Amino acid sequence: MPAEEETRETADVASSSGPVYALGRLVLMPIARLIYRPKVVGRKNVPRHGRVILASNHQSFIDSIAIPVVTPRRVQFLAKSTYFEGTGAKGWMSRVFFESIGAVAVRRGAGAAAQEALDEGKKILESESAFAIYPEGTRSLDGRLYRGRTGVAWLALSTGAPVVPVGLIGTDELMPVGTKMPKLKKVSVVFGEPIDVSHHGPATSGRARRAATDEIMAAIHALTGQELAHAYNESPPADAMEKFKRNILRRERF
Repeated sequence: MPAEEETRETADVASSSGPVYALGRLVLMPIARLIYRPKVVGRKNVPRHGRVILASNHQSFIDSIAIPVVTPRRVQFLAKSTYFEGTGAKGWMSRVFFESIGAVAVRRGAGAAAQEALDEGKKILESESAFAIYPEGTRSLDGRLYRGRTGVAWLALSTGAPVVPVGLIGTDELMPVGTKMPKLKKVSVVFGEPIDVSHHGPATSGRARRAATDEIMAAIHALTGQELAHAYNESPPADAMEKFKRNILRRERF
C-alpha cells in the first residue's frame, strides 16, 4: 500500500474506532505483516467506504487475524463471548486482543443464538461498516470447503451489502487446529470481485437465500481451489432423530 494511502487509512481508523482497535491497527498489524509477509491479491476489490460483507473460507483460528491484517479498511467479525469474559490478567489480555482486531462478542449456538449473531452482523453493516463472516460456520478440519450456511445470504439480501469473496490459502499450515502458536509459514489472502446477490430475490425467500449462498461459495471455491465436501460442516448427529431431521427434513442451516 502506498504511504499516502496508508496514512489516510490510519487516520480514518483512529478517528472512527475505539482506542484499542486503533492501537492494534497501528502496532499489532504492521508487526504481523513484517513477520509473516502475507501475499495479498485483489485488495482493490474491497470497497473503501460503505457496507460490505467479506465472506471467507475458514481453516484456522489465525483466519480472524489474517483478514483484518491485510484488509484496507476496518473490518469487524463475530467471536465467542467467552473470549471477552475471562478474569485476571489472562482474561484482560484476551479481551484487549480481540477488541484490537475488531471482534464483537456473541453467544454461539443454534436457533435464537444464531439469529442474535446475525442481527449483530446486520447492525454492523447498517452502520456502513465492513463485516467478515465464515459461511461454513466453523473451521474445516480436513481442508475441504463445506457447504455454506445461508446466514451470509440473509445478511446480504436484508441489507443490500455487496459480498466480497475471500480465499485464505495456507492458514491451516500457519496455525493448524489444536496448536497455540503460529508457525513461520507463507499464506495468501485473495479478495475476489464484489458480488451483488439481490437478483436471487428477497431475504424472506428460502430459495433466494440458498441460491445466493451457493453463488458466494462458488466464488470462494474459485479463489481457493479446495476440494468440495458437498455437506455442512457440523458434528455427527447425536441420535437417530437428529439424523432424520438433517437428512430427511433437510432444514436450512443459518
